[in-house]
Amino acid sequence: MSASGVRARVRAEMTEEIKTVARRHLATDGANLSLRAVARDVGMASSAVYRYFASRDDLLTALIIEAYDSVGAAAETAAAKPAESPADRLVAVALAVREWALADPHQWALIYGSPVPGYQAPQDTIVSAIRVIMQIAEIIKDAHEAGRVEPRPELTGRYAQELSAVADQFGPGIPPRLIGAGMAAFIQLMGAVSAELFGQLNNTIEDDRRGFFEFQMRGAATFIGLL
Repeated sequence: MSASGVRARVRAEMTEEIKTVARRHLATDGANLSLRAVARDVGMASSAVYRYFASRDDLLTALIIEAYDSVGAAAETAAAKPAESPADRLVAVALAVREWALADPHQWALIYGSPVPGYQAPQDTIVSAIRVIMQIAEIIKDAHEAGRVEPRPELTGRYAQELSAVADQFGPGIPPRLIGAGMAAFIQLMGAVSAELFGQLNNTIEDDRRGFFEFQMRGAATFIGLL
């Protein structure tokens, strides 16, 4: 291997080590990351970290993108599996997202919890951030094209006009109501997972939270009109 190749490998390994340590800090300190503290735990001078990440926000952005991509990949894998109905596909995606969040609640909190004070997510995060909702949109689009969506009254009002502009991006003939219902399902998914992770189900649903979650997601599928 050439000297440049060795340097690139060492840099990649150190970058991953910094991110691994930063994730541990997320678990203990939340999103209030300190580059100085991360550098200390990696075993390097604080000034050396800036050779890998120019700022705390750059490190946060890298962690956020990886988290979005990870949960997005889980959703896409679930969506690709055979299912008896569009509703079953939607529930499978939702369950995959829930399982991912339960396995790493700190990463969920980073991307779907409270905003990090002083941090403004750059455009770089958008493609990764929409992977889950795009899976929901694809399920709805496929169901619509296959005639597997129950008819519902169309929407009216200013928000319907706004949804219409979004619907046009998914192809001709997609009712704005379906786009709105899909967005509502995504919001319900995020809320249901967050409620479970952050203690809102304590002393109410204790023994079968997965069952209650599936109940909520099938309700979302019914609201959309998926058959």
